[in-house]
Amino acid sequence: MNRAADRLELVADPVRRTGRTLLSAGVEQSYVDVEDPRHLHFEYVRRIASAVELAAPAGVPLRVLHLGGGALTLPRWLAATRPGSGQRVVERDQAVVDLVARELPPLPPEVRVEVADARDAVTAAGTDAYDLVIADIYRAARMPGHVRTVEFAAEVARVLRPGGLYLVNVTDLPPLVGTRVQVATLRAVFGDVCVVGDRRMLRGRRYGNLVLAAAHHPGGLPVGRLAVAALRDPIPGGLLHAAALDTFVAGARPLADADDAGR
Repeated sequence: MNRAADRLELVADPVRRTGRTLLSAGVEQSYVDVEDPRHLHFEYVRRIASAVELAAPAGVPLRVLHLGGGALTLPRWLAATRPGSGQRVVERDQAVVDLVARELPPLPPEVRVEVADARDAVTAAGTDAYDLVIADIYRAARMPGHVRTVEFAAEVARVLRPGGLYLVNVTDLPPLVGTRVQVATLRAVFGDVCVVGDRRMLRGRRYGNLVLAAAHHPGGLPVGRLAVAALRDPIPGGLLHAAALDTFVAGARPLADADDAGR
C-alpha cells in the first residue's frame, strides 16, 4: 500500500456503536452509520440532504451525480430515502474506493462508483443528464482549482436538467474569501444562488463548511423552505440570498480557467 493509502483509516465512533468515520491523515472526511444510512452526522451533510429533500416530492427517484465519494454517506442516504435513484459517484482516489468497499456495507446496484477526475467526468456526461449534481471535492483540505471555475460551472449547468440543482460543499475560514469567489463564480453561470450554513460561520467567526446551492433560473431555489430547514437543524443555520448575498459577495470576482489561481 502506498503512503496515501497508509494515511486512510475507518475508525469506530466511541459514542455511537454503529458509526464509522473515514479519516485521511487524521482529518475527518466522512461518517457512516453501518446500520442506519439515514443518520447524518456532519452538519454540512445534513444541509445538503435538506436541499435534496426539497428537490422533488418525498420518495421520488432522482438522477444524481456525486463528485467526490468518500465513505459514500449521501449515496447511501439517497438510496434509503429515494429507492431506485440512479446514482453515479466519481471519486479520484482508488485507495478510498478500495477501503470503503472492503470495510463498509455494500451499495445497492443502482449506485455506481468510478475512479476518475471530477471535471473529466462532468465534461464527458450528457446534456440534461442529472436532477442533482453534488460536489464535495477536496485534496489536502483544498478544492482543486479546475473545479472552481466558471468553465467548470458551465459544464455542470449543461449536465443538469431544467429545474435541477447544483450543491457544493465549501470548506473555508474567515474572512471566507474562497466562498465569496465561489459564489461569484456560480452567479456568473446560474440564475439563482444561495449559501447555507452555521450563522457564526456566515458572520466570519469560525472555520467550517458552507453549502452553496444553485439553479438555472431566477426563483429556481426553494429559498424559504431551505431557510426553515436550516433553522430546524440541531446546529441552527442561516441562509444568504438576493440582497444579503450581494453584500456578502461584494468585491469578489468569478474565477476562470485562464486565471493563475484557477490552475
